Amino acid sequence: MKRFVPGAATQSRAMMVAVVLGSALTTGTAAAKDLSSGPNPKAVQDISKYCQTCWRNARLPADRWQDCTQEVFTRLLERVELGKWETVLKDAETTERREFLRAVDAVKKRTQRARKFSGLSPDVSDHRGRTENSVRDDRDAVAKASREVLSPRQRRILELTAEGWPVPEIATELDTTVERVSDEKYKSIKKLQHYFGTA
Repeated sequence: MKRFVPGAATQSRAMMVAVVLGSALTTGTAAAKDLSSGPNPKAVQDISKYCQTCWRNARLPADRWQDCTQEVFTRLLERVELGKWETVLKDAETTERREFLRAVDAVKKRTQRARKFSGLSPDVSDHRGRTENSVRDDRDAVAKASREVLSPRQRRILELTAEGWPVPEIATELDTTVERVSDEKYKSIKKLQHYFGTA
């Protein structure tokens, strides 16, 4: 006889919604519109944008932003009803808003602590011996390569990416689609890799 485990169905449902949300966040607006049984797609986008701004302001590494946002959504799934997600960004002091802000703060602090105490893995090269001149030379080389092989639009996309802008915000800034930005970014990186012989 199978023993009933309280919360097992809830956890399973939460994992499924987290997977759907993850797909929506990684592929952008189009996938977010496909969420039929989940939360309001606009609420998902708004929460995602709010989180991205929090991560930027907290100076978290840009490559961690998506994971941090996913973790906030996972915490929301555990603590806030899907139908109330659009209320978490309202000015009113509600239980849902407090839970959301608590989740953002917890994820931010955990990421900052992990970054502070993580050591270098043996696979990561140690750049401590590098001088400012060599770093500047590297940047100059990339800038020169960008001028030679990339279009002005591709250069702008890479500049914004390096500054930590998420793809949807770059698309808005350049008045284009998320898909177009992703495609141009991919092509730009491939061109630079080919230029430097790393492709």
